[in-house]
Amino acid sequence: MKLNKTKYSSKQIVKWLWQHHKNCRVQAFVNMFIGLAQVGLGLLGVDTLRSLTDIATHAKEGSIVWTAVLLATVFLTEMILHIVQTWITAVLGVKTQNMMQQFFFSRLLQGRWCGIEKFHSGDVLNRLFGDVKDIVSLMTEVLPSSVIIITQFIASFIYLYTMDSTLAIIIVLASPIFIILSRIYFLKMRRIVRKIKDSDSAIQAIIQESIQHKMVIKVLERGNTMVDRLEQRQGLLRKQIKARARFSIFSKTLVNIGFAAAYLCALVWGLFQLQEGLITVGVLMAFTQLINRVQRPLIDIARLLPIFVNSLTSCERLMELEELPLEPDDEPQKIIGHAGIQFNDVSYRYTDNGRLILNHFSHNFRPGSFTAILGETGAGKTTLIRLILALISPTEGKVDAYDDDLAVHGNNGTKLYPISPALRINFSYIPQGNTLFSGTIRENLLMGKPNATKEEMREALHLAMADFVFELPNGLDTKCAEQGGGLSEGQAQRIAIARAILHPCKVLLLDEATSALDIETEKQLLENLKRHFHDSTIIFVTHRLAVVDFTSDVIKMERNKG
Repeated sequence: MKLNKTKYSSKQIVKWLWQHHKNCRVQAFVNMFIGLAQVGLGLLGVDTLRSLTDIATHAKEGSIVWTAVLLATVFLTEMILHIVQTWITAVLGVKTQNMMQQFFFSRLLQGRWCGIEKFHSGDVLNRLFGDVKDIVSLMTEVLPSSVIIITQFIASFIYLYTMDSTLAIIIVLASPIFIILSRIYFLKMRRIVRKIKDSDSAIQAIIQESIQHKMVIKVLERGNTMVDRLEQRQGLLRKQIKARARFSIFSKTLVNIGFAAAYLCALVWGLFQLQEGLITVGVLMAFTQLINRVQRPLIDIARLLPIFVNSLTSCERLMELEELPLEPDDEPQKIIGHAGIQFNDVSYRYTDNGRLILNHFSHNFRPGSFTAILGETGAGKTTLIRLILALISPTEGKVDAYDDDLAVHGNNGTKLYPISPALRINFSYIPQGNTLFSGTIRENLLMGKPNATKEEMREALHLAMADFVFELPNGLDTKCAEQGGGLSEGQAQRIAIARAILHPCKVLLLDEATSALDIETEKQLLENLKRHFHDSTIIFVTHRLAVVDFTSDVIKMERNKG
């Protein structure tokens, strides 16, 4: 049987699990303690039932009533422990799952902009919900259950061995065969589960993209195309699940046949001993229960194996997310005086063998200047913005921010700040397209300045030509759907501009930020921005030549062919 190697070794996965286990340890240890207590109660129940039977058949002296009360107490205690365990799993399990989701969500937000794009957003969501849930289940339930199962096997074997060593050895002889079969099962199932999880992610990606671009699909009349694409992926998933089911049924059938044969042999052995008068009926009943308690752990391990394999595959998928590079976690660095941006012989390409987007570009965006960047699509206009925001780093050359505070810096009056994520506190950015979050208009504006007053929000909306907000029935508390649903493109764009106005900044960056506005509204908006940000540096990426009338500098970029 040819089995594909996995990306991570078992040692790497175990180390990763241990690092993330600290938030689960309370629940894991409580579950394990309760499980071990249940094992002890189970063996006590077997012994009590044996005594009760022997008393009833006069093979042993004692009180049936008090022995029955003891047995009932054991059963009641087991029930209470089961209820407590269910409650703990429900309460602590959700908390643990939330904490792990927050960890990976935070890492994704702190990661470099150019790292996450290799994962589809639907795939990322699938990992944050499905895989995180699997990992929490592994650490809080599966691993403690494994310890409990091993303990139950050892304790039951010892008890059975003290009663009949030959019978105990016969039962355990099946263990090496079981271990060999488990190894083959584990490797094969791990490969199948990985394919199933990847198919799940692909299905979620198709559905998510289709919902996001519903209008495009309708206009192009491609609804059936997307449904067919979904059906193809679902068909592949069904085939993979069938393959898993066939292999699982075959493996479990072999195991069950082996256990059934061992149980039958043990039962016949016990009946012969009872016939010969070597044991009592109570001992025979104990035999049958202990046989089950020796075999049950092996069956439970077989039951846990698919869960274990599924969880290890989830580990691999989350480890891939965790490998995404993080941005430097430096303290925000404020520029003291008026800020400028200097490009010095900057070249950039998005991939090692990709097209050269910028080729030895140099320019000084002077403090207080208003620069329009014009050019055809693919000329590198948006790339300039990303370099300024430290979302990407130059392939060659350097980008620096600087200020011109003469009182602070002496005769030359300037200080250089190499562009980094720590400088973003000095920038406000308005990207192209609709960038509103679901929620109220107020909540969207507070993203720009969390402590903004109503008057500040009113002033920002006025500057952004968005006074229409106060004519809405709920004003600032008007709810927006995903990506500003319920508002026109122009309205959503103006609210996004108001959000940027609220954010204190030294440099304002606009990337096609007025594309949805009419010419007159755009002109008035540019006048407002120029007046409000008179001490700030404004960089405006646009296709509209009318913007040039409001600017102090113009850069015309051409698409590099190399």
